[in-house]
Amino acid sequence: MPCMVVVCGFFGDTGKGKIISYLALKDKASVTARAGVGPNAGHTVVYRGRTYKMRMLPSAFVYEKCRLLIGPGVLVNPEVLLKEVELTNSWDRVGVDPQCAIIEPKHIEADQKGHLASEIKTTGTGTGPCNAERALRKVKLARDVPEIKRFLTDVPLEVNEAIDNDEVVIIEGTQGTFLSLFHGTYPYCTSKDVTASAACSDVGVGPKKVDEVLLVLKAFTTRVGGGPLPGEISWEEAEKRGWAEIAAVTGRRRRAAPFNFELAKRAVMLNSATQVAVTKMDILFPECKGAKSYEELPEEAKRFIEKIEREISVPVTLIGTGPEVWEVIDRRPHL
Repeated sequence: MPCMVVVCGFFGDTGKGKIISYLALKDKASVTARAGVGPNAGHTVVYRGRTYKMRMLPSAFVYEKCRLLIGPGVLVNPEVLLKEVELTNSWDRVGVDPQCAIIEPKHIEADQKGHLASEIKTTGTGTGPCNAERALRKVKLARDVPEIKRFLTDVPLEVNEAIDNDEVVIIEGTQGTFLSLFHGTYPYCTSKDVTASAACSDVGVGPKKVDEVLLVLKAFTTRVGGGPLPGEISWEEAEKRGWAEIAAVTGRRRRAAPFNFELAKRAVMLNSATQVAVTKMDILFPECKGAKSYEELPEEAKRFIEKIEREISVPVTLIGTGPEVWEVIDRRPHL
């Protein structure tokens, strides 16, 4: 399976960072290309006793032989990028496409006031105003910024050459299907499409080059900011259930609700998902913590997974049983 696209099937916060870091290590990915919006997405990776909260670099940084690319459709904040390169000591592995648009202080300032801040409750990271300026063809591009000149590379060319050479390539999506500008809960959404098709476009890969689309779903649903969340429970109830979470980028409380089968089905359709990962099973069923095989799961947890597979008609191939990279049950047939 040389090329896999990994996207979220709900409203973000489903654990894509954990799943992508696992896949990179397990499958020895040659290249991981970051798609999506920009530094408004937080991906958490727990590896070798350390917790990393990434906003720009692909979560595959944990595999030291993986090339880490940022596609031309992604917005780049140079300050965030350089901090993460330093944090992960990945200076020789990072590539940024010259066509990436650059987030400037004026974009962040605009994002933290007015309609976007008060009504939409965005992350305030400047992505919406930057994408608006890009649409007006006035934005600064990565090729114009000296601080990141050393990383500039033709990302579509690198990704396509790796796929043509049968190397393992991961395209890392961000946000979630129902935060898409086109398919989400408009106007409570992000500033572009974030489905699998858009992720491919962001890094310059055509649809015939994709082998698998992995949809990441959490055992319950959460979202940050404004907009509808069907079945939403109170923060107090979320705390009782162990579903109370704080967002990695904004530090805001995540609103919570039970697993939504209807949204999961629609996400499968919108993304052409071929397989599904279900994360945070250890939160819903604490007896699952650290399980490495399906047989170790309690019957109630197995019934939950089987119901998901029946409802969405797609196999659940990966099950997250804890925050650490290797706390995964891998049910992929080739293993």
